[in-house]
Amino acid sequence: MMRLNPRYVQRGAVFVLGGATVLTLLILIFIIFFILEKGLPVLTLNFLTGNPEDLGRKGGIFPAIIGSIILPLLAILIATPLGIFTSVYLSEYTRESKLTRLIRFGTDCLAGIPSIIFGLFGYIFFVITLEMGWSILSGALTLAVMILPTIIRTSEEAIRAVPKTYREVSFSLGATGWQTVKKVILPNALPGIVTGIMLSIGRSIGETAAVIFTAGSSLRLPTSIFDSTRTMAVHFYILAREGISQENAYGTAATLIIAVLLVNLTAYWLMNRFIAKRRS
Repeated sequence: MMRLNPRYVQRGAVFVLGGATVLTLLILIFIIFFILEKGLPVLTLNFLTGNPEDLGRKGGIFPAIIGSIILPLLAILIATPLGIFTSVYLSEYTRESKLTRLIRFGTDCLAGIPSIIFGLFGYIFFVITLEMGWSILSGALTLAVMILPTIIRTSEEAIRAVPKTYREVSFSLGATGWQTVKKVILPNALPGIVTGIMLSIGRSIGETAAVIFTAGSSLRLPTSIFDSTRTMAVHFYILAREGISQENAYGTAATLIIAVLLVNLTAYWLMNRFIAKRRS
């Protein structure tokens, strides 16, 4: 059997992996530029600050922008503490057992459930059973349940990646378990935790099915968490699917893409500043 030269194998591997990376970047750039090319001409001050008119054929998307801010923000505020506390408990306060493996298996299964199922669950439980109605609160609780597995798994992996020597040094100096978690483990695991939170924010902002079933699709500006609202993703979906206005649909999509990019860039900038400050 002929044996290939390791140098050729190495070059082939680099070529294949590099090609896959370049192809992925090209697809991403193509999608972004395609949407921005058609949507940027629509982005005016009146479009961003005005209210929808004639079912979205005219006017702006200001209520949808507010809904896209409030709904994911409330969901993150609910899910993040629960996810981080759960991951800390699984990593630092329990031993590996059938129970912990069952919990991880359950979170993995939840992470793979289609969003429409979460939407039906939120509609039956929050909207009907708890009589919250189509509201921001119902939508935020549903999104919190949906993104919770992602936060738990990414936070747990980030915590487990912290070297054991850090814990040993902390305990040797007389620190308690909670002091070690608060002062040593969580600060060093923060980049991985933030990554999970950013993935969750992106999924929340772009979600449609779960939001329509629970938060509704009102075009009015919400005044409380018990009001119905419409996010930009839902607004774009309705405009495009019903053929109401392709122009405004592309404008909404461009606004959504820009918002997601700004959120990610800001979060990573803050995270890098925090890491640099700790290292200095």
